[in-house]
Amino acid sequence: MDIIDMTLCELSAALKTKKVSSLEATKACLKRIEQTKELNNFITVCEDEAIEAAKRADEAIASNGEYSPLLGVPVAVKDNIVTKNVRTTCASKILENFVPPYDATVVKKLKSAGAVLIGKTNMDEFAMGSTNEFSAFGAAHNAVDFTRVAGGSSGGSASAVAAKQAFGALGSDTGGSIRQPAAYNGAVGFKPTYSAVSRYGLVAFASSLDQIGPITRSVDDALELSKVIFGKDIHDSTSADVLLPDKLSGEVKGRVIGVADEFLNGLGEKETAAFNGAVKALEKMGAVVKRVSISSFNAALAVYYVLSSAEASSNLARFDGVKYGRRAESYTDISDLYERTRTEFLGDEVKRRIMIGNYVLSSGYYDAYYIKASKARTVIKREYDEALSKCDALLCPTAPSAAPKIGEETDPAKAYLSDIYTVPVNIAGLPAVSVPFGSDGKMPLGVQVIAKACSDGVVLDIAKALERARG
Repeated sequence: MDIIDMTLCELSAALKTKKVSSLEATKACLKRIEQTKELNNFITVCEDEAIEAAKRADEAIASNGEYSPLLGVPVAVKDNIVTKNVRTTCASKILENFVPPYDATVVKKLKSAGAVLIGKTNMDEFAMGSTNEFSAFGAAHNAVDFTRVAGGSSGGSASAVAAKQAFGALGSDTGGSIRQPAAYNGAVGFKPTYSAVSRYGLVAFASSLDQIGPITRSVDDALELSKVIFGKDIHDSTSADVLLPDKLSGEVKGRVIGVADEFLNGLGEKETAAFNGAVKALEKMGAVVKRVSISSFNAALAVYYVLSSAEASSNLARFDGVKYGRRAESYTDISDLYERTRTEFLGDEVKRRIMIGNYVLSSGYYDAYYIKASKARTVIKREYDEALSKCDALLCPTAPSAAPKIGEETDPAKAYLSDIYTVPVNIAGLPAVSVPFGSDGKMPLGVQVIAKACSDGVVLDIAKALERARG
């Protein structure tokens, strides 16, 4: 087996037994990145740093010291997660040359575990988008079909894993930004319970919705990456200790899986067939399928875009050209500096969401939109909690369709619909994982497993069962 064809767990085992060196694995990834650079999955490739980290990992393995499953494993990190002495751009012109002075908590944990940072991946600017076409560095391309989108906003991470440029990657998920691109590229995308992973060092989009998580080639790989990044952090007061199992059984016998009729409304014929195939596979393995109802499902998308845009307009106010980042060259006063800098260096989608956010927070509209959306959020969370009180997990499609062609979707409102299955999970703060299952005949499709808060091991176990059924 070629090194790059291994899963993260397979490489970890080969490194431990010294059948493969970290330097060999790292060079194989760097070579693969160069061979497939037209995918445009990386904004920054950390070649020199990765080689040095691989050498250190090989020395640690040779010494037969304490072993970590990630020791010597090349991984990628989304470019909105800060990395000390490695630029972090958020795929925006305003941060094009920004080099952070510290590591995010998740990056510190990866380094402490001996992982090799291979590079920073492409994304939609400030994580705002569902196709990766809103990057100041050009779109990342789908690993299965170059003419199609990689998905967003963690498209570079998902495509890099699927294209075998890295053995795993971190993304961020505010409304489906890990799960949807994972589905588009045929990878596993895990969005943990809100609070399970520290957000310290994640450039904020919508702080009450953002969550860091892994994109991998297998569910077991997702578990191993999660074990490293999970945990309470003194730098993030919203973080908490959420337990994970040591191993996944992949057994679903006796588990009750909920399916809502609302999940299938408007789904295409091929997508419906793939989803029903997943349901039947779970039933064949002994799971009990239960029909549930989530009447708020169709309202979640509107609630999400009101709340996330409101938080984005506040979080992005700091990018004004004063303390860090680029600034306009000519201006008359401080107000003019703000206006010219943000006009010149922020992209259209970011501007659109800032304007929506300012609008829903403005006097006269705050009660009509933001307060109403906040109340609706409570209803959505209550409905998902109620449905999950009757079953172990919910099953639904990850996206309404497979990855569209690049440039195909020009209407923002229609593009937002690709998040219809993923945003409720963030609104309710639940764990969810997308696992590849079926196709539309050409492109991979994903199914999504959702469970109660802090039941992260449950969603991974059921996802592993689906992975086994798929073969």
